[in-house]
Amino acid sequence: MPKVLLVLSAGFGLAGMVYLGVMEARRARLAPEGAAMSEFTLERYEGGSMALEDLRGKVVMLDFWATWCGPCQEEMPSLVKLAKEYEGQGLAFVAASRDDADVAPRVVADFVKRRLPDLGPYVVYAGDDIARAYRVEALPTLYFLDREGKVTDAVRGSLSEAAIRQRIERALKP
Repeated sequence: MPKVLLVLSAGFGLAGMVYLGVMEARRARLAPEGAAMSEFTLERYEGGSMALEDLRGKVVMLDFWATWCGPCQEEMPSLVKLAKEYEGQGLAFVAASRDDADVAPRVVADFVKRRLPDLGPYVVYAGDDIARAYRVEALPTLYFLDREGKVTDAVRGSLSEAAIRQRIERALKP
């Protein structure tokens, strides 16, 4: 029995190391901290457009998501809640939909109406060019940009509300 426990412990340890290595490799492919990100102008769900330059002076929480993405659906209520909570401190939330362009207006409208009406003001449509520029290879992908538009943090995969809050507070520090 002790040998079995030893083998199991070693196996879990090795699996943990592999997981951490994969996570670090995934992080390394995102835009690095301090990188100035590509300017963009995106169409808003509620009409009009929004440019990154319009957000200068604010910390930007830029989330690439899609209506069909389960982890995105789970994480979005926390993002909206925290966006509202921190807006007065200079946070701007941008929910960049990666739904297919030909169906995005319809599926996003359905998602907003049925699941999360408070999401509407934050939604923009992000095409392939912007996704490539921000190295979006999986959803959700969350970026934090400082008041000058430089990356302070980037994460691939969903986060808990506490982890998002921690990143927001770190990004908002002068």
